[in-house]
Amino acid sequence: MKKGTKTQGIVERIDFPNKGIVFTEEGEKVIVKNTIPGQKVEFVVNKVRRGKAEGRLMEVVEKSPLEEACDCPHFGICGGCVYKSLPYEKQLDLKVNQVKKLVEDAVKDKCEYEFLPAISSPLQNEYRNKMEFTFGDEYLDGPLALGMHKRGSFYDIVPVKECKIMDEDFRTILKVVTKYFDEKGVSFYHRMRHEGYLRHLLVRKATKTGEILVDLITSTQIEKLPVNEKELLEGFAKVLLKEEYKGTIKGILHTKNDSLADVVKDEGTETLFGDNFFYEEIMGLKFKISPFSFFQTNSLGAEVLYQTAREFISDSVSNGDSKDEALNEVLSDKVIFDLYSGTGTIAQMMSPVAQKVVGVEIVEEAVEAAKDNAKLNNINNCEFIAGDVLKVIDNIEEKPNYIILDPPRDGIHPKAIEKIIDYGVDHMVYISCKPTSLARDLEILLARGYKVDKIRCVDMFPFTANIETVALLQRVN
Repeated sequence: MKKGTKTQGIVERIDFPNKGIVFTEEGEKVIVKNTIPGQKVEFVVNKVRRGKAEGRLMEVVEKSPLEEACDCPHFGICGGCVYKSLPYEKQLDLKVNQVKKLVEDAVKDKCEYEFLPAISSPLQNEYRNKMEFTFGDEYLDGPLALGMHKRGSFYDIVPVKECKIMDEDFRTILKVVTKYFDEKGVSFYHRMRHEGYLRHLLVRKATKTGEILVDLITSTQIEKLPVNEKELLEGFAKVLLKEEYKGTIKGILHTKNDSLADVVKDEGTETLFGDNFFYEEIMGLKFKISPFSFFQTNSLGAEVLYQTAREFISDSVSNGDSKDEALNEVLSDKVIFDLYSGTGTIAQMMSPVAQKVVGVEIVEEAVEAAKDNAKLNNINNCEFIAGDVLKVIDNIEEKPNYIILDPPRDGIHPKAIEKIIDYGVDHMVYISCKPTSLARDLEILLARGYKVDKIRCVDMFPFTANIETVALLQRVN
């Protein structure tokens, strides 16, 4: 099959992440993203390498028997959801089977393990507590738009005013802000010319407290603004505060960003109204969240994820006792390492049953937030260290009795995983947001004396291609 070939085929399956395995009538295999098993699709081959072909989806010729009517007008245009036309149970099965296949290929016959039923997200719609919108236009020289990037496009913006997975208050804010700046005639930042003012809008909301933080990200190019910048920003805050929401506006911010990259970056933030933070609650703990600090995008799903991790830890030490009693008895004089600890959520969750919890995180802002949150929750047996796990663990005096791993999407650095294994702890819990990275790291852990005890998927991102996985590992030799 040659590059540029336009043809059709049937989607046989989806491999992680979002790779549709399509077979043509001639039996040729092509990878086509953004497809669903059972669809007949038309595509153009855009890459052929070492006998493997990849194609760009042009049209869904026939829908899959698995699909149903979709309730989102943006589906297929927006670059967000990929499974919105599937019933929730079907898309969950699809993602779990992807993880199951990756784990089976990694473990092979090296050990027996239990693959537990997946846990659904408590909310399938309106679960996202954070959205980063981009200013632009829907088409070349079109009117101002604010939303998500169009699928497959670096420039075009889809104004996702009816997006189903974000909070209703986010949809309201999206409409209000677009209308305000469109009426003022303010230009968006052109990503090729590097000219213009409006760049992004960051919105966060606490599921438990209902507090909302809105942050407008702009360039510092104020020369061509139709009005004085101070007046413009005051008006921006005023129109937001006039609107009615289910939640409460806790803060309105303005962040400057002159980076050439199309990313949300903090190069100076001022508070236009209220505070520059808000509070969220997870498993009885309170967390202070700033506009750029990491926090799981599905608050209720995060509770399920962390509860699953805690249950795995309980199971590994229970010996038939009640799980809570086992945790207190076995870990009360023990040290737990929470590696890749983020803002310290897991560390603080485990602190009541451990003598000490040591968290290591490379993002300094997240470490400072973890320290602040520990004080907020009156926790004094957690230590948070800023630095790369690979380098930091050599300098920690304490030795762990238990290790919790929650690495970024790319997994654990090969040299770091060797150092982690050398601690020789009896059990580890590995929380993964990318199953291909988990599978790779499991191969190393199994080769170095560990076995997989049990695995469970937790769906934190309904209708997208992503899913979290929790694995319990036990040392056997």
